[in-house]
Amino acid sequence: MRKKVVVILCMLCAVLGFFTFMSAGKAFRSDWQLPSSVPENQEKPRLVLVTQEMKTPFWNQVAAGASNEAEKEGVSLEVWGSYGNDQDEFLKQIEIALHSKVDGVIVQGLDTEEFKELTKIKAASYGIPVVTVANDVPVAESLRKTYVGSDQFAAGKRLAEQLVDNMGSEGQVVVLTNSEQAYSQQQRLQGMDEVLNAHSGLQVVLVESGDSTEEVIETTQNVLNQVPGADAFIALNANHVGTMMQEISRRSALERFHIYSFDDGADIPALLTQGGLDAVIGQSPEKMGSLSVELIMDWLNNEKVPLDPDGYFTDIRILEGAKKRP
Repeated sequence: MRKKVVVILCMLCAVLGFFTFMSAGKAFRSDWQLPSSVPENQEKPRLVLVTQEMKTPFWNQVAAGASNEAEKEGVSLEVWGSYGNDQDEFLKQIEIALHSKVDGVIVQGLDTEEFKELTKIKAASYGIPVVTVANDVPVAESLRKTYVGSDQFAAGKRLAEQLVDNMGSEGQVVVLTNSEQAYSQQQRLQGMDEVLNAHSGLQVVLVESGDSTEEVIETTQNVLNQVPGADAFIALNANHVGTMMQEISRRSALERFHIYSFDDGADIPALLTQGGLDAVIGQSPEKMGSLSVELIMDWLNNEKVPLDPDGYFTDIRILEGAKKRP
């Protein structure tokens, strides 16, 4: 009896041993694989577009172009800035972006020492690339990587050519500029001078004004008193042209004068359709935005290093207004 029990126990052990061996074999077969690991989420590169003219037609298009390109590139883009040319708030936004250690900054150039200190010292110390858009600053003074926007010299030249085509090569031309000319205004003026100075019958009167509405009004009143025979007006700063035209209209019909500017002012579209402006230089703000993102990503990905310090120019053209002459 005892022998039978021992035999049965041995058989049971043999059977259990067999199934244990088979299970172990399945567990260690070469075609068995561990579950795939979950890839770690990598943060998208973060870019910031900073402007001092938020929610204007021109800068809305810059932001739209940048946002569309950022989506294609798979990067994060935030649009920051100030309203009404508030320089202090604008500079503060740039400084916040740099302290936030973003991957790149696309910014409306501002030709001031404070701006250039931020881009030349703080951005460089953090290793953050800066691309200026629409308005440039000298590369040696700012260390920006590149500029994307209009060739401002060519824009000034093209506008002056349009004036001569419309008015002829004789008369008095008033050019309204800022008291402290921005780099882009200097370039526009140089382009205009090349054309206007080639015509001995054209007398150019350069007039400087501050940025406030009151200052533009006062400057316009003074020039109307001092240059009563003026035939044409050019506003280098498009934000001045509406106030300038309103003051001119208090003295005389706008149709008497040839009036020109650029398309980056908030009220330019309305002034063109209302018939007060003869023409403006039309630019390509949406392309400026998209190309800025494309180039800064090329730099971050080491696909285009260095970027061209002379900049990348976008298209310009003449936009004629609905003005009717008497």
